[in-house]
This record gives sequence, structure tokens and C-alpha cells, in this order.
Amino acid sequence: MLKKMTASATLVVVALMTAGCMSPPKDLDLSLEKKSVDGVYQVALLPPAQAPAVNQMHSWKVKLATAEGVPVRGAKFLVDGGMPQHGHGLPTQPRVTREMEAGTYALEGMKFSMTGWWEMKLAIDGPQGTDKVTFNTVVNNPTAR
Repeated sequence: MLKKMTASATLVVVALMTAGCMSPPKDLDLSLEKKSVDGVYQVALLPPAQAPAVNQMHSWKVKLATAEGVPVRGAKFLVDGGMPQHGHGLPTQPRVTREMEAGTYALEGMKFSMTGWWEMKLAIDGPQGTDKVTFNTVVNNPTAR
């Protein structure tokens, strides 16, 4: 019986280890500019100039505009996300820390702990109302610099 349980445990460990190798969906939307879910805002996510390495802290920028394209000042954000194929969230608690210029905000404290498909979710609370948007990114190179 113990031998049978050990074999089963080994299979579970192998399955969990290979789960990180899952390919993202073929039709995954990787656009970094889109309308929010209810169309209240136009949102662009600007990645760092150099692709971050796995387990490296990095910052992004969020550009927020009205549906008509006018920069939105004074918005507040909640940041969430994770790896849908793994069922876990982000390894850090990133947040929008400041408005850098009209409609451009600093998103700091990002880190990806492994390669694969990540979601970055923004809940937006601005003068035009509340809305949300989700961006997808795929981390391929664990040592990008």
C-alpha cells in the first residue's frame, strides 16, 4: 500500500511541476491598450523599457483617458492579478503610487515569480465613475534584462 501511495504522490508532484509549462491560450488578447469593461475609460499599460526577469521587481505605467480620449486626472486604482492556469495571485502587492502627469500613473511593486501567462487587473475609480480592465502578459524569458 505504501508503495502505491508513493507512486501516486510522485505522479502528483510531476503533474504540479509540469503545470508551469502550460501554454497560454492561442487566442489570448495581449493588447496593452483597451477600453475598460463598461467602456467608461480607455486604458493603456506601458511595460518597463527592458523586459523584467523572473523574481525581479519592476514598474509599469498606466495611461488613463475618458472614452473620448481626454486624460483622466485624480483616479484611484486597486491592482490584482495572477496566473489563471495555476490558480494563484501575484507574488507581491503592486499598487498605483502616484500620478506622474495628467492621466499617467506609476504602477510599482510588480514581480512575476515564474514564466507563463499572467493577468494584471485594474479596478478604476475616477471622476467618470468606476470600471475595471484586465490585461494579459506572457513571461517567456526568466533572465530577461
